[in-house]
Amino acid sequence: MSQKTFAALVADALPHIRELMPWDVDEMRATHPEMLVVDIREADEYNAGHIQDSLHVPRGILEASCDWGYSDTIPALVQARAKPVVLVCRSGNRTALAALTLSLMGYQQVYSMKTGVRGWNDYELPLFNASGAPVDIDLAEEELSPPVRPEQLES
Repeated sequence: MSQKTFAALVADALPHIRELMPWDVDEMRATHPEMLVVDIREADEYNAGHIQDSLHVPRGILEASCDWGYSDTIPALVQARAKPVVLVCRSGNRTALAALTLSLMGYQQVYSMKTGVRGWNDYELPLFNASGAPVDIDLAEEELSPPVRPEQLES
């Protein structure tokens, strides 16, 4: 089996999933109150700024959270297989892979939010911190665009 990069894995997943832009998600929330927005980022990312009323389920426990019988089981998520479920991450890459996985697990209306929370912020939709306070758009932009350190580059 050949080795694939993260970008190649995401590209392979895209033809098999559905994506929504942030403004579509915002509109869909108004017309589909049963819709779940699931933020799959790590806790520090989520706490720095997330979409109000989103469900935080880190990527590492997503599959177990979607099934009965695990300590990570989230009943609202298990029971959402026929409801709209929008997955959110920073840029839309992690959610592309997660959307494919949830589709394989039987979720019928799963979407990846294209451009992620960065796009949500770019569209000037509100983000909230761990205390529930609104996050300044410019501060969110800094948090959502961490620099790549030299040791993270190919040498």
